[in-house]
Amino acid sequence: MMTGGKRKRSTVWRKIQAVRFEDIKTWCMRRLPILKWVPVYNWKENLVPDTVSGMMLAIQQVTQGLAFAILSSVHPVFGLYGSFFPVIVYAIFGMGRHVATGTFALTSLISANAVERLVPSVRANFTANNNSGILGLSEFEMQRIGVAAAVSFLGGIIQVAMFMLQLGSATFLLTEPVISAMTTGAATHVVTSQVKYLLGMKMPYISGPLAFFHIYAYVFENIRSVQLEALLLSLLSIVVLVLVKELNEKFQRNIKVVLPIDLLLIIVTSIACYCADMEYIYGIEVVGNIPKGLPSPKAPPMSVLPEVVTEAFGVALVGYVASLALAQGSAKKFKYTVDDNQEFLAHGLSNVIPSFFFCIPSAAAMGRTALLYSTGAKTQVACLISCVLILVVIYAIGPLLYWLPMCVLASIIVVGLKGMLMQFRDLKKYWKVDKIDWSIWVSTYVFTICFAANVGLLYGVVCTILIVIFRFPRAKTLNLKNMKEVEYKYKAEDNSESLKQVKIVSVNSPLVFLNARKFHADLLKIIQKDGMSSQCEQNTLLCSFSNGSCHGESVQSCHSERRVLILDCSGLNFFDYTGVSVLLQIYVDCKNRYIDVLLAHCKGKYQSKNFNMMVYISSLPSQCSCVCFIAASLMKAMQYGGNLESDNPVFFESISSAIEAIHIHRVRLISRSR
Repeated sequence: MMTGGKRKRSTVWRKIQAVRFEDIKTWCMRRLPILKWVPVYNWKENLVPDTVSGMMLAIQQVTQGLAFAILSSVHPVFGLYGSFFPVIVYAIFGMGRHVATGTFALTSLISANAVERLVPSVRANFTANNNSGILGLSEFEMQRIGVAAAVSFLGGIIQVAMFMLQLGSATFLLTEPVISAMTTGAATHVVTSQVKYLLGMKMPYISGPLAFFHIYAYVFENIRSVQLEALLLSLLSIVVLVLVKELNEKFQRNIKVVLPIDLLLIIVTSIACYCADMEYIYGIEVVGNIPKGLPSPKAPPMSVLPEVVTEAFGVALVGYVASLALAQGSAKKFKYTVDDNQEFLAHGLSNVIPSFFFCIPSAAAMGRTALLYSTGAKTQVACLISCVLILVVIYAIGPLLYWLPMCVLASIIVVGLKGMLMQFRDLKKYWKVDKIDWSIWVSTYVFTICFAANVGLLYGVVCTILIVIFRFPRAKTLNLKNMKEVEYKYKAEDNSESLKQVKIVSVNSPLVFLNARKFHADLLKIIQKDGMSSQCEQNTLLCSFSNGSCHGESVQSCHSERRVLILDCSGLNFFDYTGVSVLLQIYVDCKNRYIDVLLAHCKGKYQSKNFNMMVYISSLPSQCSCVCFIAASLMKAMQYGGNLESDNPVFFESISSAIEAIHIHRVRLISRSR
């Protein structure tokens, strides 16, 4: 008779034997996205734009790597490693085609807390005595990178654990206002941390609650110790960077390659610092010696892991949230899908594996992703090409950066955070759409400033959940699957042709961040199941494979066969900013599928000027200046007015009035064609 242990081993062995080759292949294709896009990579069309993007990305990776390594309180060379190893790992496991992972300001700032706490600063050069024998660096610098690598290792382990627990599905709790406020607050912290370099001041490391205010208090108390030469060089660098980057954005359609001002500024200031001997004459702090070559792998010091748990959780959460937002944005922009859970695995391994090569914590950065957009990158090949060029810098060019002034690096960091800091402009649209979301943004930002990015993120999520809990009891229902499909066929009178099928979807619940994504997915399933857009999409595909030329007759016939989707908003009790964004995304998706979207049972009268809420949509074409949302309060039905690229009304008091309008419009088209 078999014992329990033998029976269990037998069961496991049978399961192993039952695994087929196809199962292994499916698993590999699912967990290794590189196996999907590499075999179908279009070398003829994509290699040139990917190469150009990779060259521009390498320049930004090098400058940010040096800068964010200093921000992380480690030697600059470790930033170069952090711009090389994580990129390769993410290219294998990541799904974002336009996500450029690498060193990141927010994760560097978080890891700096652990580095400064466990290995306090000493008055020593980067290559002080008591050489460690590794890369020619001092034991002090190796202890510091050991702590940063431990933070990266543990943060990656936490992300991989979240992947195994399938926590990627919980990302709907991270609403856009919370992410925007957290990243803006963290960017403000980063700018504050660079003040000492911009002013050329000698300042002790200040951290903890209210450190933001203590830093500026110290600056004003010691304002006489500001180094004028460093301040002037910082101001000049910032002005040049901002001016050239603005010109690059303005004329990016006319020029194929943007001016690499970051690289030019580094070269010019390094040469000027060397020729004028600024380090010794004016006392300007420089980067110092940068070792050649890649280090041999070495495990992070496991003994410090219990002491960096707080920073590791901060790196895991903040890095993932910021990276996922960029991945989802690029997926929406270029129409592909991203698995939230797979991104946990990709970023987790991008932190775990590089930590054995003395890398600081990594994540995707907004500036690098925007660069890939502007330079026309197609796939992750652009990131891999940047790795080749970074390798050249590590082995050949790195030592030439000895004379690079630290204030110039700080200026590059500050200007690089412009995109995050400009999110202050989002306050206007949050105020117009949902004042509660506006209050969440402001309070999350304040918490981030007063404490830390991970504390602000946690506060924002908890605050959002509590507010929704208190709002829902006043609503009728909250059923994530409560969408009723109704078919309505309207026959034309006299000799007119019958109208096409009209699909009516009843929205019987509030539309907020908890159910907005599910609502969007279910609605797209309804459209695809009914084949509402199959013929027009087929015509579009046929046009795209005809050398880019599409005959006018096919386009005209496609426009004449537009379907109609009516959203019955009688049960829409209230909504938040996420719900509004999803409705706008539905409108854009349906428009691309040649489907007209109408809203029925919109309570309230349209007002062109005296409206309660308005949101500006940058994703819509310029012809649609704005979309106005009118509602007596958040507890009443939503109504938005505006052109929306249509001369016909899109908001109606009832379904019957919407159907009647469809019929009248179709009759007019038929009469015009005759």
